[in-house]
Amino acid sequence: MAATLDGQLVVAISSRALFDFEEENRVFEDGLGQPPAPGTKRDAAYMQLQLDRLDVPAKPGVAFSLVKKLLAFNDAPDSLDEELAPTLVASRAYGGSLPLSSGKGADFPRGGPSENPAPPSTSKLAQRVEVVILSRNDPVSGMRVFRSAQHYGLAIQRGTFNRGEPPWRYLKPLHANLFLSTHLSDVREALAAGVPAAQVYPQSAHASDQHPHEVRIAFDGDAVIFSDEAERVFQAQGLSAFQAHERDKAAQPLLAGPFKPLLEALHRLQQVGTSRMRIRTALVTARSAPAHERAIRTLMNWNIEVDEAMFLGGLAKGEFLREFEPDFFFDDQTGHVNAASQHVPSGHVVSGVSNPLS
Repeated sequence: MAATLDGQLVVAISSRALFDFEEENRVFEDGLGQPPAPGTKRDAAYMQLQLDRLDVPAKPGVAFSLVKKLLAFNDAPDSLDEELAPTLVASRAYGGSLPLSSGKGADFPRGGPSENPAPPSTSKLAQRVEVVILSRNDPVSGMRVFRSAQHYGLAIQRGTFNRGEPPWRYLKPLHANLFLSTHLSDVREALAAGVPAAQVYPQSAHASDQHPHEVRIAFDGDAVIFSDEAERVFQAQGLSAFQAHERDKAAQPLLAGPFKPLLEALHRLQQVGTSRMRIRTALVTARSAPAHERAIRTLMNWNIEVDEAMFLGGLAKGEFLREFEPDFFFDDQTGHVNAASQHVPSGHVVSGVSNPLS
């Protein structure tokens, strides 16, 4: 029977979003600008560089923290009882109690284990998250990607390496909940196919290490979680018309934006919870009262909760995000993403009225 990813949060990510391949990418770009040597291709120097560095782990990239923490949900037991199960099994085996260790290994009671010890637990930890590499890299460079993942203890087993061809078409069979890439065209195509996607800014600040047991994700509202209906009013008619529009429609839920499916998937993962890992979400929006109410009521209508909501009324988001310390921030406007990227890992959601194709 074929393997399946049903029921899992599936994150597809490019190699440059996960790892810092910026130096190698410059070699690749230089190769594209030069005529290839006879009998070679333009990416020959890049491939050779990656092969030469096969045993050198790549440095973590912008989305590394997000991926590492999400994968930790697979290592975490469902509950404290499950986490303590091995200890409880051993305790039953030795008559109901375990003495303290002397520091030189386990100190067992003189009588040894009981005649009928409880069998060891055979339960497996739930597979909640799957991360798949979707890369424009060549297969040779793909070896370094997988080795780098293994070096950092990232349980990533699946990937496609397409040597310059766009990988977004593989999102559909993966049923991906999120696609992160540095390639704008791939992100546009993914969003057009209905997959939540963002262009990762490689020069973004990296995530803080202050919350090792908490995945923190921040979202803009309009054109990201919600549709761009209200944003269109704002851009066409100004702030006063926007506020009046949102006040009058406060009880009418907004239509879904491209990232609603991801927020729903995170909400399910958040509800499952574990004894070691949690998810904390934040809505970070330029909205202010009275436009705040429609946003909150929309989330309530969807039965989705966020942990924090920041209605900033046009204040710069970057410093607020710096204090929230997300593992990733998603916004549809390049100005917000550029400012936020100075403080936190950031990605551009290329959707809505602020991102015309031309």
